[in-house]
Amino acid sequence: MAQWTSAVGAAQLARLLNSQQDRPAGPGTRRPPAYRALADGVRLLVLEGRVPVAARLPAERELALALSVSRTTVAAAYEALRAEGFLESRRGAGSWTAVPAGNPVPARGLEPLPPETLGSMIDLGCAALPAPEPWLTRAVRGALEELPPYAHTHGDYPAGLPALRAMIAERYTARGIPTMPEQIMVTTGAMGAIDAICHLFGGRGERIAVESPSYANILQLMREAGARLVPVAMAEGLTGWDMDRWRQVLREAAPRIAYVVADFHNPTGALADEDQRRRLVEAARSAGTVLVADETMSELWLDEEAAAAMPRPVCGFDPAGSTVITVGSASKAFWAGMRIGWVRAAPDVIRSLVAARAYADLGTPVLEQLAVNWLFSTGGWEQAVELRRGQARENRDALVAAVRRELPDWEFEVPRGGLTLWVRAGGLSGSRLAEAGERVGVRVPSGPRFGVDGAFEGYVRLPFTVGGAVADEAAARLAAAARIVQSGGTAGGEAPRTFVA
Repeated sequence: MAQWTSAVGAAQLARLLNSQQDRPAGPGTRRPPAYRALADGVRLLVLEGRVPVAARLPAERELALALSVSRTTVAAAYEALRAEGFLESRRGAGSWTAVPAGNPVPARGLEPLPPETLGSMIDLGCAALPAPEPWLTRAVRGALEELPPYAHTHGDYPAGLPALRAMIAERYTARGIPTMPEQIMVTTGAMGAIDAICHLFGGRGERIAVESPSYANILQLMREAGARLVPVAMAEGLTGWDMDRWRQVLREAAPRIAYVVADFHNPTGALADEDQRRRLVEAARSAGTVLVADETMSELWLDEEAAAAMPRPVCGFDPAGSTVITVGSASKAFWAGMRIGWVRAAPDVIRSLVAARAYADLGTPVLEQLAVNWLFSTGGWEQAVELRRGQARENRDALVAAVRRELPDWEFEVPRGGLTLWVRAGGLSGSRLAEAGERVGVRVPSGPRFGVDGAFEGYVRLPFTVGGAVADEAAARLAAAARIVQSGGTAGGEAPRTFVA
């Protein structure tokens, strides 16, 4: 059986190679041989995630014709890539991209640091903000007032509290997507929702198509469920999805599930437009693929222009929920400590998810469900989310200004929403920057955490969790980490500076 999960055509690979910006050579530097330049171009495409790992490359003759070079040049480039660990081949199966064994994928995402450690370390690992008070306290008090009738029951509601299910359904209906409570299941956060979906539809060995890059914790959840991940690169300029690639993957790899974040994608902040959403739903329906749309960031638009231009939700193109399963959560828009998520799908899918839940967690805490229901029913949610947007907007602007000042060679697109900045780190290794950052007092996740099998080594993710003087200090510490990496520094490096927020 072939080892590849998707394919890159000769014309497509030629276009990607030709789109690479020429890097000026230093004084006295000779241009590399044609085969070496071709090998370096393919290697860079793999490391940046623009060509997925385990993607079948075109035959030597096909690529030679597309690039107008000799077949000998392509054969030599492929041989160089094989020698360096970026290509594997087998007679009769072709050649497919790989990453060297020495580039391990980080085993897990970054867990939040304990609060007591934050005095000496600036934590940019977790994309979460403090609770938007006074709304958390008000919601909990409101929940306590509603609790007594529920305290006289067993407290297990596998599908969620009926009142909250009805309220979530009403909110979808208000967005123009008619929804019944029977189409809603309340979960323990979005992670709980996606875990349940993967176990119901995925199964060990099933293929799941994912954006490349994608949310690190979801990728790890899917790996541990035994899924075979099929990465699909984002569109150039982070303008949403590359629909040609998505159609190709859905047609050729036939994944059981496709997981996407259409609204202020984590980590890039990209926003898929309405046409992309419509076309992806149509392609998934044709392929028989279950499309899981994670909209946990959908309310975190940070500019008025973004609010006015928000496309229809992905489930708006499949209101019955036969193809699209939507996942929502209070954890990003409100507070990470409020572990309430939900699933919107067809009633039969919801019934299957609820039935399978008996072997997992039985249900979600009643008090937290009542708190979220209080927020929804009183209008507190809208006011709390508006406060959250203001916090994230100020932090984003402060972080962008600080990084541009301290690290002018780093490149990024400023997102119009969400909580994260996806940064190309000036040619430096993201993994080494993360290691050096720990030594100078800033914790940052490296790009490979958000890729499949080691892509995005040249990137880091910076969340909008700090602002003001703390953002300035975080950028200064990142610059110190960059100097350590540039100098080839080892353990020791620059000592962290004392800082009090």
